Amino acid sequence: MSARDWDAATYHRISAPQQAWARELLERLALREDEVVLDAGCGSGAVTALLADRVPRGRVYAVDVAPSMVQHTRAALGDRVTAFCQDLTELSLPEPVDAIFSSATFHWIPDHPKLFRALAAALKPGGRLVAQCGGFGNIDAFRALADDVAGTAEFAPYFADWKGPWNYARADLTAERLAAAGFVDIDTWLEPKPTTLDDPEPFVRTVCLVRHLDLLPEELHQSFIRAVLARAGTPFVLDYVRLNLVARRAGETA
Repeated sequence: MSARDWDAATYHRISAPQQAWARELLERLALREDEVVLDAGCGSGAVTALLADRVPRGRVYAVDVAPSMVQHTRAALGDRVTAFCQDLTELSLPEPVDAIFSSATFHWIPDHPKLFRALAAALKPGGRLVAQCGGFGNIDAFRALADDVAGTAEFAPYFADWKGPWNYARADLTAERLAAAGFVDIDTWLEPKPTTLDDPEPFVRTVCLVRHLDLLPEELHQSFIRAVLARAGTPFVLDYVRLNLVARRAGETA
């Protein structure tokens, strides 16, 4: 698995919290059944399937930077969607879309101004953006525990000068960036979503610590995970904070 790839099959199986948030988010995106929609950061395709159900006379494009996620989506959904392996900041679609949906993706992208410009360019005038990702303060306590473990003698040589890839943005700054990219009718807000996991090991391995593990030899993966979980204790609670984005590209809908 490359440094930017994921274990798509495991993610599909254990990502119940992300899928639940995405279902809530879908309720904010009213669709007419014949629209062209982009799932920006489709993951394993579980939520993409729900989008496809809502536009039976339309089209769904699914984009993810992780090859395994795109392969999983194609295998699961077949010709119900058209899936591309692309960086969202370099987005290139066959046609402009009416709406963009995204869940649990934008915090993996360092350059939000470039991301929002790419999304605006992909939308028709008046097209809608409805998204949610990790926001300012997201899983701070857990990340601090992971940093502490990464600094211990066994692991520190692998994390020298490492900075995590996450971009947990503030709501006010996100609104400014959306406006600068050409969006209007902007609403952004942070929403705490504390989440308790009964079986945290596969979840943190696949989601929370996936990029830490990229830096470690495989024989140290399990000991790193165990050390982090031991410090976290029980019950295991992740202090998720979600950044919500609702906006519209400037211009009149055709």
